[in-house]
Amino acid sequence: MWIVGALLVVAAVAGFFWMRHTKSELHAMIGTETLSIPELERLRGISDELGAKGGFRKTAEVVGAAHARPEGLLTSELSKTECVWYRFQVERQYETVEYRDGKRYRTKRTEQVASHTSWEGYAVVDQEGRTLGVDPNGTKPDAVEQTVNRFEPYRGNGGSVEVFGFKLPQFVLGSGSTTIGYQYKEWVIRPGRRLYILGEVHDKIGPLVISKPENGGHYLVSTRTEQELRDDRVQRHKFLSIGVIAGTLIGIVLVVADIVT
Repeated sequence: MWIVGALLVVAAVAGFFWMRHTKSELHAMIGTETLSIPELERLRGISDELGAKGGFRKTAEVVGAAHARPEGLLTSELSKTECVWYRFQVERQYETVEYRDGKRYRTKRTEQVASHTSWEGYAVVDQEGRTLGVDPNGTKPDAVEQTVNRFEPYRGNGGSVEVFGFKLPQFVLGSGSTTIGYQYKEWVIRPGRRLYILGEVHDKIGPLVISKPENGGHYLVSTRTEQELRDDRVQRHKFLSIGVIAGTLIGIVLVVADIVT
């Protein structure tokens, strides 16, 4: 019983840190001003006049439609969708056999065998056609479109499997386990999709670009509105606070009860 109690306390601690992060994101959205591209250009101009050309930094929220980089649109790996950003992952589902106390147990598990997030930059464009560069920086945008979510049973081909034209090494498949199949998932941002972005706008490469803050801070890219994100964080914070309190109390009671008995 004490093990269950200890796990609940550990989960409560993890939930506490997640709750703090959620609150920090909410405060960042509340405390950051939404600026138009012309406003950002004006602020950059003032920075240039003060002799800080190339050193402009401004934490801001921007809103606009996703727009391709000058080189053109990307093509996603799985669905071959034209997009400005994509991410995919492949998970192997397998079954292992374990022996405990003279009994044989089968356990289903999952491991990630392949993943990729596009690194190419893109832009947001306002109603007047003005653009602001976006540095994806490996981030996972919120509430993006999922284009692939399918499971393919493993049919066996000499102990290896081919993913995107190359065979995974033998050791990836593992030993003493049976592969059930592979789960393929993919997400994309199509051109024209409305985006809300919270980050740091800079001019290090010349044109204005919004990216992850250099000195720490939040970087949010979402297809939802700011208000929808705020509502989500408020609700999440409430659920987490209840879970943290309940997990801590129940966990301590179970640990103490086990010690006493």
